[in-house]
Amino acid sequence: MHRILTFAAALALAGTAPCFASAERGAEAAGEALAATVTTQLPRGVRPSHYAIEIAPDAGALRFEGRVKIDLEVLEATDRIVLQAVDMTFSDSTLTDAGGTSRRARVSVDAASQNATFRFGRTLKPGTYTLDTRYVGRIGTQANGLFALDYPTAEGQKRALFTQFENSDARRFVPSWDEPFHKATFDLAVTARDGEMVVSNMPVSSSQDLGDGRRKVVFQTTPRMSTYLLFLAVGEFDRIAMAHDSDVEIGVIAQRGKVEQALFALDATSDILREYDDYFGVSYPLPKLDNIAAPGRSQFFSAMENWGAIFTFEHSFLLDPSIASTSDRQRVFSLTAHEIAHQWFGNLVTMAWWDDLWLNEGFATWLAGRTTRALHPEWDRSGVRPAFTSRGAMGQDAYATSHPVVQHVETVEQASQAFDGITYGKGAAVIAMLEDYVGENAWREGVRSYIRRHAYGNAVTDDLWRAMEQAAPGRQFLAVAHDFTRQTGVPLIRASSTCVDGRTVVALTQGEFTMDRPDKTPLRWRVPVSVRAGGGEPVRVLVDGTARVELPGCGAPVRVNAGQKGYFRTLYEPTQFKALAADFAALPAVDQLGLMLDAGALAGVGLQPEADLLDLAMQVPLDAAPELWQLVSGTLEDVDSLLQGDAERQRAFRAFARKRLVEKFQTLGWEVRSEDDAGLRQLRTGLIRTLGRFEDPQVLAEARRRFDASSSDPAALPAELRRTVLGVVARSADVATWETIRGMARSETSSLLRDQYYGLLAAAADVTLARRALDMALTDEPGATNGAAMISGVSVEHPDLAFDFAVAHRAAVDQRVDSTSRARYYPRLGAGSRKVETAANIRAFAERHLDSRSRREAETAAVGIETRARLRDARLPHVEAWLRQRGI
Repeated sequence: MHRILTFAAALALAGTAPCFASAERGAEAAGEALAATVTTQLPRGVRPSHYAIEIAPDAGALRFEGRVKIDLEVLEATDRIVLQAVDMTFSDSTLTDAGGTSRRARVSVDAASQNATFRFGRTLKPGTYTLDTRYVGRIGTQANGLFALDYPTAEGQKRALFTQFENSDARRFVPSWDEPFHKATFDLAVTARDGEMVVSNMPVSSSQDLGDGRRKVVFQTTPRMSTYLLFLAVGEFDRIAMAHDSDVEIGVIAQRGKVEQALFALDATSDILREYDDYFGVSYPLPKLDNIAAPGRSQFFSAMENWGAIFTFEHSFLLDPSIASTSDRQRVFSLTAHEIAHQWFGNLVTMAWWDDLWLNEGFATWLAGRTTRALHPEWDRSGVRPAFTSRGAMGQDAYATSHPVVQHVETVEQASQAFDGITYGKGAAVIAMLEDYVGENAWREGVRSYIRRHAYGNAVTDDLWRAMEQAAPGRQFLAVAHDFTRQTGVPLIRASSTCVDGRTVVALTQGEFTMDRPDKTPLRWRVPVSVRAGGGEPVRVLVDGTARVELPGCGAPVRVNAGQKGYFRTLYEPTQFKALAADFAALPAVDQLGLMLDAGALAGVGLQPEADLLDLAMQVPLDAAPELWQLVSGTLEDVDSLLQGDAERQRAFRAFARKRLVEKFQTLGWEVRSEDDAGLRQLRTGLIRTLGRFEDPQVLAEARRRFDASSSDPAALPAELRRTVLGVVARSADVATWETIRGMARSETSSLLRDQYYGLLAAAADVTLARRALDMALTDEPGATNGAAMISGVSVEHPDLAFDFAVAHRAAVDQRVDSTSRARYYPRLGAGSRKVETAANIRAFAERHLDSRSRREAETAAVGIETRARLRDARLPHVEAWLRQRGI
């Protein structure tokens, strides 16, 4: 039973600050040796230990006044102190030594290096000091530093303030050593208007009425942590909280009137926290854990793991029961699990520098998936998630523009680009493989040892690997882990089998799967591989170049990567693949999916016949796992994409594809049944979406009928279908329909729904309506954080149009994109183009506007366009031959 607390009661329960001191001292001592090797943009001779920050924001004027007292240690004699600061002006700056002697500082700011230098006119001897300075900073309108979000309510427009500091924007809020290695403790005091709630990492310590319509809120001291984890929110919020098992208070916070929509996340937080307390063997260490929902959006992130105060945009967190689907609930749970995992992996133990960002993001992605499957097995009844985990990042990783999981980062701009599919997806996939390799128990013991040793400190990847080697000795673990985290690329395992003396002998040879370098000399990995024949027991082998596996008996089809936890593609020799295809219906769903995913990827680069995948897609039975049918649908969409530009052939193919998909859709129907599990519910909406794209007349008519009826009968758009039906209608919209949706957006007082409607305006396939959406994106109508999202929405159907528009209006677009996103935002708009000239345009944009060290996303987009064009020319004759055989 949950014990629900009001906000006032929660304040009353805020006790004294917990004692973190002994663990923090141990972590600080353990970091001494690491300090000399960690990348930094600051002199190494001074380090902070504590910040006492006072903030007085003026939300209307978009500025704030601040004061900070920083306790610091001078390690080497110097005449200056350099720290990081952006968009600040300073005054009244003094330095006081341990004996109480103060001296004034002269402050200079270098905007290019984002540094502020405090000079004292004389040399500072090694020792402890306190730097005290007042400053004025800016409140932004995009999610960097301290920023404002405006949102509609029934009472009119409201404004709330939030912070976002990862990766390097705490320097916009407080002058600081804004790098993850420089951990310190923080005191925060905030002056806010009466009626506003103020939220930070720790519980409120005191609240003082200032007698002028404002009050001063003081928070308890944080544990030792990195600057990017500090958090502040100020606004008209509601809060619901409950006590957790381990005397931790957990809460959810949202704009007034919306907090009930966060109750699912509150329950999820309790379940997840209990699971993690057990998994890590170290209880969550702070006295409270809030999750704060905010309107609007960012082009960089959906949620942020600030210690004790997770920030999440409400479109990824709130669940309005009238519109929330199964997919929405899964997304909220998974995202919540990801951010709570960071409270240990990232917050309690933090990477020393952005080279090891994957220690945060890859681990949190993997653990969120593991925890979601453990606590909600009904969401993956087919057991197929391991196949998606292992394949998720391979598309990006097979290009020359990929990067290692552990990558060298020199600048904060490069750090911003490190938040990508390799860091998250490949990181998670490699962890899943390594856990399978050493076993769940050994892996967990290694994690627990790593957390205990580095709590409140910093670590690098090899610190985790050393803990794993101790937990699972004699497995060549370090060599395997280094192979998959220190070099780019996807291993390719070629498999053939023969029958020798009544036993099946499987020969495995390791190469490399690549999208854009067919003649590349393969890299070498030591690859953990699981091999299984029929229903027999799996045999595990470490493939180091080549390997040979013997299995009892002959005749049963051999599956390589049984269970699909290995990070590699499998290429079977033709006879072996045909045997697996003939036995396809008898394979476990996860291996069916793996076989199809690999066949599709390999066919795409000419290593396997296109017919292999297409024949499999045609033989998937009606009662197969829903995820298999989702893959069938995706395969047919891929063929449709190849045929774009040949209208007659595409029309004929779409008729064929509709017949295949409608056969399955008719077993589901439009109405959700009580017995439908999550997979079937998501398959229903997935088929409606694809059939709408294939211009199925019945689906388009029914979607339109439901949309028209919904204005007077909300039941016409039940929650499970609502977003999908609206998407189908918006994509096929004419002018009248587009204007109807625009009217819905203008009149909507729910920020969550309003943002959705403006997003729909960007989905139109009609190019004239797409241009109208682009023009609207640069007006005030959709709101400060929706304009960039609308341009991205247009790029789905019209990548060249969206990219050219954004470049032509770059000054205005920059104002609508958080600065950490710009190097990736523009290239991604054009990344889906079919025109090779767009690749040249993306490169030209990067050369003109991006630092040479921040062009990886642009080159990735350009290479992707060129590679798809080349592969399309090679694939199309084979696909057309397959279609001709079926009379298409």
